[in-house]
Amino acid sequence: MPFYLTQGNIPKKRHTVFNNPNGEKYYEELVSREGFSSIYSNLYHLHRPTKVKEVGQLQKKELIHSAKKHRHRHIYTDKIKSKGDAVNSRTPLFFNDDIIISVTNTNISMDYFYRNGIGDEVLYIQSGAGTLHTNLGTLECNPGDYVVIPRGIIWQLNPNKNMRILVIDSGGPIETPSRYRNRFGQLLENSPLCERDIQTPVLQVPVDSHGDYLIKTKTYFGIQEYNYDIHPFDVVGWDGYYFPWIFSIHNFEPIVGSIHRPPPVHQTFQAPGFVLCSFVPRLFDFHPDSIPAPYPHSNVDSDEIIYYSRGNFMSRQGISQESITLHPMGLPHGPQPGKYHSSAGKEKTDELAVMIDTFKPLNITEAARSIDDKDYPLSWMD
Repeated sequence: MPFYLTQGNIPKKRHTVFNNPNGEKYYEELVSREGFSSIYSNLYHLHRPTKVKEVGQLQKKELIHSAKKHRHRHIYTDKIKSKGDAVNSRTPLFFNDDIIISVTNTNISMDYFYRNGIGDEVLYIQSGAGTLHTNLGTLECNPGDYVVIPRGIIWQLNPNKNMRILVIDSGGPIETPSRYRNRFGQLLENSPLCERDIQTPVLQVPVDSHGDYLIKTKTYFGIQEYNYDIHPFDVVGWDGYYFPWIFSIHNFEPIVGSIHRPPPVHQTFQAPGFVLCSFVPRLFDFHPDSIPAPYPHSNVDSDEIIYYSRGNFMSRQGISQESITLHPMGLPHGPQPGKYHSSAGKEKTDELAVMIDTFKPLNITEAARSIDDKDYPLSWMD
């Protein structure tokens, strides 16, 4: 998120000697994107952040495309009963070179630390609540929150209640839409979100502890385990533009018009290879002859994923909470029979949904196939 923050104690000048009250030196760490050419933050540690005691096991992660046909899909994710922490309970459903879309049922706290070394992550909190502890501070997570964790951030998620989460693992940076930012990076007046809506981390008291601290790090080859001598949350201060943050779907301000507006008005985030949109309660179109339901359409350049969070989904029937639909590129889709013209005259919609449009075809995992509605492609028949 491109705005400046500072937390805790930092020196007056970067890359200079910084002593604690006892005259001992703090250690500086630069965390940056695109080498040294994009956004960054400077962290100040009690101890060197590089003290690896042991390089542990590499757990290989291989995703396999299991689809037998190219078709529309309806996935009942509420049937997934896996339990565990926020990392090991993930069930990947769709993937390509740019993104992995998973769901997780999180019921226990992490007894290790996690760092995604090759991607940014968005955790959409469907239900439950918890605290995200990171090396840059804590964030309280609640239903409807998009929790954005940039690559390289070290974190633990500790649930207060069982949490059901949609996980978007992106190979590139998660950003606010460029068309809603001015040349300085500030969100524009006509943007459906603004900086006031952003929840930023609160730095905790630094942990001064030596021991054996496991950090599981996602690499291109799998999850690599590292044991460090010092606790990773020993940061006394930091400043910069690079940090985890939260935006709640409930703070997204919908853009409406006299006739149906296309999905880009719902865009919330962008990333290389896909966009993420938020469908929220909103007034319908106000032209006297408008048809509020989306018109049948063919997205010839994108696969469309919709995660149905809650509410009444006026364009479809048979869709339950936490269902996911996939409408692949090149195939027309739209409201089911009777839903298109019957929407005329309706005044508002009360629904929450997350839409992901990818610009490369999505692969389907066996886990997704096993909870797929085989009759969904026929649901447009009269």
